[in-house]
Amino acid sequence: MRVVLFNHSLLSDWNHGNAHFLRGVCTELLNRGAEVVAAEPLDSWSATNLVAEWGGLPIPELFRHYPKLEDGLVRYDPDDVDLDSLLDGADVVIVHEWTDPALVARIGRVRANGGLFLLLFHDTHHRSVTAPDELDRYDLSAYDGVLAFGRAIARVYERRGWSRRVFVWHEAADTRIFRPLPRTRKPRDVVWIGNWGDDERTAELDEFLIGPARRLGLRGVVHGVRYPATAVQKLRGAGLTYRGWLPNYRVPEVFAAHRVTVHVPRRPYVQSLPGIPTIRPFEAMACGIPLISAPWDDVEGLFAPGVDYLVARDGAEMDVHLRDLIADEEYADQISTRALATIRARHTCAHRVDELLDIVGQLRGRRPMLEVA
Repeated sequence: MRVVLFNHSLLSDWNHGNAHFLRGVCTELLNRGAEVVAAEPLDSWSATNLVAEWGGLPIPELFRHYPKLEDGLVRYDPDDVDLDSLLDGADVVIVHEWTDPALVARIGRVRANGGLFLLLFHDTHHRSVTAPDELDRYDLSAYDGVLAFGRAIARVYERRGWSRRVFVWHEAADTRIFRPLPRTRKPRDVVWIGNWGDDERTAELDEFLIGPARRLGLRGVVHGVRYPATAVQKLRGAGLTYRGWLPNYRVPEVFAAHRVTVHVPRRPYVQSLPGIPTIRPFEAMACGIPLISAPWDDVEGLFAPGVDYLVARDGAEMDVHLRDLIADEEYADQISTRALATIRARHTCAHRVDELLDIVGQLRGRRPMLEVA
């Protein structure tokens, strides 16, 4: 089976969480014998910003962690895309929603004009709710279906008539990379890995991270991008060290140097898109670090709140949970062990590839496309 993915970037995960999941999915498909082509624009804003901030792309380091991705990764000029070459022999084509609308339409026309591949649109963002006019620009009339990373987004597509068939396809952890590592001898207290987020969680970060760290006198580290100077100053005043962008494949070693992590979802996911945790909780649980989350409504039953992770309804409750987990190693291990078991049982990239193949089977009338190893 030949799978072609048009994605924003696999080379760069600067402010671009979808790279985390697709790297794992591509690796899983390759390990099962599929041929994978991952096409990304030369001028992707994620890669452009990473080059501007760090002076280049850490390509050799990336491929040390994902050696099988190198041969199939293609960077294209958005003004001169050779679709004939990219789509030649394709069985399944997946187009991510950050792809330019004109290219989305061109790929659809190839499908409509006799393309033999199955064509899917992949949505992993909140724009369908927060900026629906932007999604209106996409012509999905020739697409066989949509992969939505939560039921709430799937319902938006169905309600607005953007697609005839929508499938829920959650993100998950690439457990080849995200796994428990031996804890360092003197771990710090708390780590937060996440981007500032365009003021989508500024108040929430104050309540659930900065305030508790300051009140409890915690030692900790913050990784992420687009933090304004005022935010960095707040972190420093709370005893938290800001360390900027972290390559996602290095997250497990950072988790191993801390006792606990927190999840603070962006406001659109809390208010308008319940049931979507985004990628960070999956990866934290896969690394065996106990997780405390600000409120989000797990309406799809992905995890067991209070068992797989703790929920803090406000800053005061976050204080309590942080104090308890840092002071009681046995309790912390109980939470993280159960979460890790849940990830391994239900939420790995291998599970998502199984789901993808099942979707392909449904759309192809159950004709097998790939033998499952």
